[in-house]
Amino acid sequence: MTPSSHRQGADEHLLQSQGYKQELHRGLSLWSSFSVGFATVSPVVGIYSVMSLGATSVGPSWVWIVPLCLALQLLVALIYAELSSQYPLAGGCYQWVKRLAGDRWAWFTGFMYLASALASLTTVAYLGGFWLWLFFTGQPPGANAQVFCGAALLLLGLGVNLFGINPLKYFVNAGIVAEAIASIGIGVVLLLFFRNHPFSLLFEGLTPAQGANGSYLSGFLTAMAVGGWAFLGFDACSQVSEETADARTSTPRAILRSMILVGLTVMLTVFAVTLSYTNTAALVSGQTVDPVTPAVVNAFGAWTQRPFVGVVLVAFIACVVSVQTYIGRAVFGMARDSILPASALLRKVDKRKVPFAAMVFSTLFASFGLALGMNATAVGTLIAFGSGGFFVVFLIVITCALIVRLRGRWKVEPGAFSLGRWGLPVNLAAFVWLVFESVNVAWPRESLAPPGASWIQVWAVIVVFSVLAVLGLIYMFWAKPYQRAAVA
Repeated sequence: MTPSSHRQGADEHLLQSQGYKQELHRGLSLWSSFSVGFATVSPVVGIYSVMSLGATSVGPSWVWIVPLCLALQLLVALIYAELSSQYPLAGGCYQWVKRLAGDRWAWFTGFMYLASALASLTTVAYLGGFWLWLFFTGQPPGANAQVFCGAALLLLGLGVNLFGINPLKYFVNAGIVAEAIASIGIGVVLLLFFRNHPFSLLFEGLTPAQGANGSYLSGFLTAMAVGGWAFLGFDACSQVSEETADARTSTPRAILRSMILVGLTVMLTVFAVTLSYTNTAALVSGQTVDPVTPAVVNAFGAWTQRPFVGVVLVAFIACVVSVQTYIGRAVFGMARDSILPASALLRKVDKRKVPFAAMVFSTLFASFGLALGMNATAVGTLIAFGSGGFFVVFLIVITCALIVRLRGRWKVEPGAFSLGRWGLPVNLAAFVWLVFESVNVAWPRESLAPPGASWIQVWAVIVVFSVLAVLGLIYMFWAKPYQRAAVA
């Protein structure tokens, strides 16, 4: 028996020990699993999501928020790495909570995770639609055009995913190349050859006039909330565990490597752009929403704008494809336990070993959400909930793990990744961080809402999460879907 066939046999035996059979194609290597995580977190998408908002909160010194958020989110990633190694199953957090806290909490966690993930998919497609239109027309899109382009990206991602795991690998690898060019390569060149400010700029905050609407502390907390958005999605690696060779070893490595490399890439880019962008006042005042493209064009010349937009677009496409991938696997992983409506359809796998119905379902729901993009206030609510919802799900998982450790029931499967004696302090620190960040992200802030936004957008995370939580709990106690998991 060859080493590869031995590992495949071990993977299938591990899956059978958890009560499932191998239905998906186990064709992802460690590199491919890492690529899915890297493309999902996406330094490019993260940078465009946070840079302007961070700078308007505390000035140029906001760049130090990035390594701080990276270090704190890495605590969460370490616990996720442990869990993904012990239970390398499609469904990720749903499967872990099921084994840590029971079927009820597992169903609720999975429900909230899917809601947050679908909001995230809509958000990435909507934001990517901007770059698709800009690439072909050279002009920013209107609301309807951006929604149309976002739908086109969703259809492209669905097509890639329905062709199986091998085309997926090519697209996420293209995303890695695009990220390397747009983030690492350009960041290094800007920092070495086109720096327009001294390093002392990175320690400057807002002036008294700029900070008149609030204290530095409130700005710092806002920047912390925004900075956390850049490090969501690393758990995508866990969702493709059943398609990853030697999953017990490869998945935790992919989670940690994607998180660390994304963090370092984001740090490099924000430092480089902040020091090279000439109009710091416009960046800090919020007049410049996208400081990266002007910094690149000013440094390399006007001819670079279209190629740079193309590179960013490729990164967004890879992110859309990878987000669709992991949502489809999350739906499949839950439907396999018969706990979702139409589970018999959603758990079906086609001849390419793709959960095709789950993929179509996630794309349709994300497409419905795109309609909100015709109203800036509504889409902002979706974006805010997508971010806040993930942190609440993180908190549920980490809390369940902490309770099990404190009760002395934490068990490490042979061969699984383990933090050993550091497990409890890391778990506790991750819990404290997530309590803080969940409240911080959900905190109603007019500064993060568009001018004239309604109170619903300002309170988006709290309102949307509360409504979904209540609806989920009503359905859970009425239909008792979690009971089906025990007999599935």
